[in-house]
Amino acid sequence: MPVLSLSEAEDLVVRTLTRCRTTEANARSVARALVAAEADGLRGHGLSRVPSYAAQAKVGKVDGFAHPVVSRPKPAVLAVDAAHGFAYPALDAAVNALPEVARAQGIAAAPIRRSHHCGAAGQPVEKLAETGLVAMLFANTPAAIAPWGGSRGVFGTNPIAFACPLPDAPPLVVDLSLSKVARGNILAAKQRGEKIPQGWALDPEGRPTTDPDAALKGTMLPLGDAKGTALALMVELLAAGLTGSAFAAESSSFLDDKGPPPGTGQLLLAFDPASLGGDEALARFAALAAAIEAQPGARLPGRRRLDLRRKAQIEGVTVSDALLEEIAAL
Repeated sequence: MPVLSLSEAEDLVVRTLTRCRTTEANARSVARALVAAEADGLRGHGLSRVPSYAAQAKVGKVDGFAHPVVSRPKPAVLAVDAAHGFAYPALDAAVNALPEVARAQGIAAAPIRRSHHCGAAGQPVEKLAETGLVAMLFANTPAAIAPWGGSRGVFGTNPIAFACPLPDAPPLVVDLSLSKVARGNILAAKQRGEKIPQGWALDPEGRPTTDPDAALKGTMLPLGDAKGTALALMVELLAAGLTGSAFAAESSSFLDDKGPPPGTGQLLLAFDPASLGGDEALARFAALAAAIEAQPGARLPGRRRLDLRRKAQIEGVTVSDALLEEIAAL
């Protein structure tokens, strides 16, 4: 398969989106996020998203010309209106502004409304942790998970992400989808012409399936069974109910160019460790991290991604001929 350097991959995404009704600044924001996900091995949130993003921008389901609007309704709140554009510029705006507010107030929140697919949820919180903050992200997505005991999708796969700084080490990052796997993994399997494993999803009739097409039309199985659906409900309320965004069942798909803009939401929280826990907070983080890593066979979440990231920075990323042909045809 062809290999692209990370800068070549970014330029490919920018060229594609700009010819599909997207400003260069917005396209660059999207490209950075998608290529970073690809480099980290999160291919379901990587270059596989380019065809669906471009198709949506062409018809205006996502507004490639939108500019996020940031307001300050309260001292610790940065409200962001993504204006039915891509989520990444809105997240960039929040990440850029939150550190100053969090250090002044001790805690800061950025509710984001009228948004879109936020991709790898660990990216914004990792950026905030690199500035010395603890951060959390809650995001809702179009309906994909039924309530426990039900059969119709009401919740999205609704990722939760967390990051905290560690002294003399990269931040600790936790990034969880509340389905057993991220829905992007099923999209990527479909693009590769592969089956999916049993236990990932149900078809529209509620039967287990290994067919990615049937899975995308059906529902995802939740992480942790009933506990996963309770967490999905929590995220739905935080990311959509609290921010004034569309609930999962009200949102159109992230995967095609049909229907109105999805209008989903995100809630980004930032905490200043020194304000909440004093000068010892980072040392306490480091002590727990060290206790985990001291156990043979144990490792901190996200460390595998760092290894893949370093490798991709040197060797680039592989892209299938089929995906490149699909992107070239846009």
